[in-house]
Amino acid sequence: MIFDFQAGEVLLFNKPIGWTSFDVVNKIRYLIRSYLGIKKIKVGHAGTLDPLATGLLILCTGKFTKRIQEFQDQDKEYTGTFFLGATTPSFDKETEIDKTFDISHITDDKILNAAKQLTGDIEQIPPIFSAIKIKGKRAYDYARKNKDVKLNPRKVSINEFEITGIDLPKVYFRVNCSKGTYIRSLARDFGEALNTGAYLVSLCRTKSGTFEISETMTIEEFQQLLQTSKQSDNQSISI
Repeated sequence: MIFDFQAGEVLLFNKPIGWTSFDVVNKIRYLIRSYLGIKKIKVGHAGTLDPLATGLLILCTGKFTKRIQEFQDQDKEYTGTFFLGATTPSFDKETEIDKTFDISHITDDKILNAAKQLTGDIEQIPPIFSAIKIKGKRAYDYARKNKDVKLNPRKVSINEFEITGIDLPKVYFRVNCSKGTYIRSLARDFGEALNTGAYLVSLCRTKSGTFEISETMTIEEFQQLLQTSKQSDNQSISI
């Protein structure tokens, strides 16, 4: 495989759990710099994934970093799991459970109806544990210091909200949505629609625009590609 990282490449990765999106960018930038033997190369991602999420992460290199906004604007698809009957400050497993709720009243029909209620154009309040900037600082900086801040609701589109499995207290789902949608906030809203609490247990981005998770590679696979390419170059020179 021949890469032209400076002219521009679109690289699709399956982000590992526990890594931030910037961790992936920094690692790939380091690998490319080492491969090319240069000090600088532009690398950016088109759509943040939370550290506890996995799945499709689009990276652009070189001149293709100008296309990042184009990719960010595309609709996304996710699969994941909600846990019913409890909430956390971050709306996911990053923080500890702060409240518990009864779920004995919840039926399959109520779960399906809650998903219908949250399908379409909705207003969503982002999580306080998010990278949104408030007065020059990230919202999560305030949250980690237990400071109260107000985030304004934003309009997002939930194009599809499919319940793929129910095994209480867990509910499995697939969501297709517009840019800017927080699935963690959708978990909170889903719990409220059921008159209980809910938080996000797992999340995987499976699509972004025309790109799918089946097209992704791991960081280790990319590193091996670079090593193989370099070995081929060296053999060509020796011949």
